[in-house]
This record gives sequence, structure tokens and C-alpha cells, in this order.
Amino acid sequence: MTAIVRLAGVTKRYRRGREVVTAVDDVSLELPPGSMIALVGPSGSGKTTLLNLICGGDEADDGTIAGPHDTADWSQLAIVPQTIGLLPELTMRENVGLPIRLGAPAATDVGEVMERLGIGLLADRPPEETSLGEQQRAAVARALVTAPGLLIADEPTSHQDEANTDRVGEALADVAASGSCVLVATHDGRLLDRCTMVFHMRDGVVTGAGDGVGVDAT
Repeated sequence: MTAIVRLAGVTKRYRRGREVVTAVDDVSLELPPGSMIALVGPSGSGKTTLLNLICGGDEADDGTIAGPHDTADWSQLAIVPQTIGLLPELTMRENVGLPIRLGAPAATDVGEVMERLGIGLLADRPPEETSLGEQQRAAVARALVTAPGLLIADEPTSHQDEANTDRVGEALADVAASGSCVLVATHDGRLLDRCTMVFHMRDGVVTGAGDGVGVDAT
């Protein structure tokens, strides 16, 4: 099966004063289509840095990354950042539908995906008139509306209660089952239960990857 993303010997270093910190240390892995993959590890382990490298938000110092990281095409790559990133001048519906307005083909109706995530009644409100959890679900909906080849989500349930975590997890699992590759950095055991593979990260090193295929979530 052809991987959506391949990393080979990827390393990222940062300078902190006189100290050089290795945030990602010689990581090699493959992310296949049709999978929901978890990246787990303590805060400061390098998870967000690795996600930024995979999505093209940062450049590796060493190694290679093959994948859609250099594209602005939402049908190929969609991101749910920790910062959520909704545009305040747009309504919730307009934020969710932004990838379509930018030219990406719609895989599902904007209203339908908003209803599924429990934010349908908020469609005409600006983000500032909604809760942080509702904004986070809008960011997830924005990523889902085009069914991208690769969907990267950084702690997408950090502001969700149990019921809404289930909504987000089910929606992400369904888009993975349809053929997308979903990579989720998470501490949430309810999301982990839905993942087909789990990678563990500590001090910049990914373990549990074996030959680059990942370890079974069970």
C-alpha cells in the first residue's frame, strides 16, 4: 500500500540560548491511507514539532519528508491546529466552508458536517459568540468538508466533553475509513480507542514504529 507520507531520518533542532535542543530526533515512519493514527507522548516530547514538519509548517534540518506538505490544496492536506485558527470576520458556516471557497472540491455538505458535530445551530454566528469547544469542532468540520488525503489534528478534543469527543472521534474515524490518512496528536484515551495505529514519542524519538508501519492500537 502506497504511503501518504514517508519520513526518513528526520531531525529538527532549535537553539535555546547557547543550548541546542533536538525536538525531533532521526524519525523514520510511513503513514498509509485509510488509517487513523495516534501520536502520543508527554508535553514537550516533540509531537507538535513533528506535526509541523509533516504539514510543511517547518523544515527539517536533516532527513527527508515525502507527502503533501508543500501543497495549499485542502483536498490533499487539512490541518486542525491547537490554536483552532478560525477567521473572526467570517461566520461559523463560512469558516467551515472556506476550503470550498478556495477551490477545493466538497466531499460533504457544509451544513451536514456542522450538524454532525453539533454546531449546526451556530452557522450564522461569528466565532466570538461561540464557546472554545464549539470553535474547535468548527475547525474539525473545516478539515472534514473536503475529505483530504491527509488530515492532521493536534489535540482536537482538548476542549470537548465526553459526548462531543465521541462526535469528533467518530467523524475522524469515518473519514479515515473512506480512504484518508488521519494523524492525531492526543492524550485522549477515547480517541486512542478509535485509532488503527499508535506511535509513541519521547524526547524527540518515535518508538513503537518498528519498520515504519506503526503498532496496533490494541
